[in-house]
Amino acid sequence: MKLSILHKFIPALGLIPFAGNALFAQNSNLLGQNLANNVNVVTTAVPFLVISPDARAGGMGDAGVASAPDANSIAWNLAKLGFIDNDMGFSVSYTPWLRQLVPDINLGYLSFYKKMKKNGVLSCALRYFSLGNIEFTDNGGVSIGSFNPNEYSLDVGYSLKLNENWGVGMTARYIYSNLTGAVAVGGQYTKPGQGVGVDVSSYYRSNDLQWGGKKTTIAAGLCISNIGNKITYTSSGNADFQPIQLRLGPSITMNLDEYNKITWVLDLTKLLVPTPPVYELDASGSQIIGPNGLPEILAGRNPDVSVPQGMIQSFYDAPGGALEEFHEINYATGFEYWYDNQFAVRTGFFYESPTKGGRQYITFGAGFKLKVMNIDLSYLIPITQQNPLQNTLRLTLGFNFDKAKKGEGDTDNPEPAN
Repeated sequence: MKLSILHKFIPALGLIPFAGNALFAQNSNLLGQNLANNVNVVTTAVPFLVISPDARAGGMGDAGVASAPDANSIAWNLAKLGFIDNDMGFSVSYTPWLRQLVPDINLGYLSFYKKMKKNGVLSCALRYFSLGNIEFTDNGGVSIGSFNPNEYSLDVGYSLKLNENWGVGMTARYIYSNLTGAVAVGGQYTKPGQGVGVDVSSYYRSNDLQWGGKKTTIAAGLCISNIGNKITYTSSGNADFQPIQLRLGPSITMNLDEYNKITWVLDLTKLLVPTPPVYELDASGSQIIGPNGLPEILAGRNPDVSVPQGMIQSFYDAPGGALEEFHEINYATGFEYWYDNQFAVRTGFFYESPTKGGRQYITFGAGFKLKVMNIDLSYLIPITQQNPLQNTLRLTLGFNFDKAKKGEGDTDNPEPAN
């Protein structure tokens, strides 16, 4: 892969390719148009943090905020781990990423959990994203070297089961993003981007209910992830928001009989970062600079704000108003069927508005439980043609140990460890 302006390409690598060639056309006449239907993709730094890392959730349309707890819960909703049956476990996941564009981008994920005393669970996770080999060129196309960019995050979390129905969790995260190897880009020397972030989450699971004569459990989850500092790759460059994200949704699990169980999950997600505004342009197409030295905004709000302000502002700053804010919500839903807690099949659907990136795909997956080991696979089929996510395959190996004894922890509503 050859890149001459790396700092403009990399922050969007995980998200922007899904938008195809659509661009947000901005001009001084937009106020007479329906701004909510214009393509206006929200971008952030380190988008690898919001790529689904494991095959189980990947088989259910990338939904997981309220699914049954497993070793990968730290990626979706750490509060779920307070309800896990096993005493200890870990999981390893591998995902070849964007193989329709380049052959050597990969995401690896390793997670671990251990139950502590007083209903607490300690967990940690490592997410590693390799962008393959990149050849750097100057504006004239002359090679100035090559590098293997990579990013990783290290998580440490603690979840606490407050009672039989409620749990909470918090994760601390360190982020390291080395995209240029200190090469000069655009006349500026670059450096690795670094940051810290926090996830806060909550999880509710009901007692057993009777629905249509079947034992049923209802759950709900909420997680705000990647709350942290802005990240920059130069000493004088602009800093970009982390992909701060609100994720919430329910799940319903019904035991059809002694051997058959089905779960439905739904995730609603929204980035809590500012939406790009529409800037006022002059007759030549250049931005008009106001008396304060900043570009004049035609619609929307100034995106250069603090992290707390950006999170609040993200609910009302879209140039297209409430309808565009609604378009910024992504929907992921899926089903999981278990036979005898030994074999699972999964399917799901993910939808993102065409004005916000246009990712739309169907997923399929399967899971096998072999004593203490779980094997999960998922496969993604895009709805749109020539989608770079086409043929995305995820593989997860999980290991769970020391099943909780009867009467301890969460044995009233046993779930398979996936």
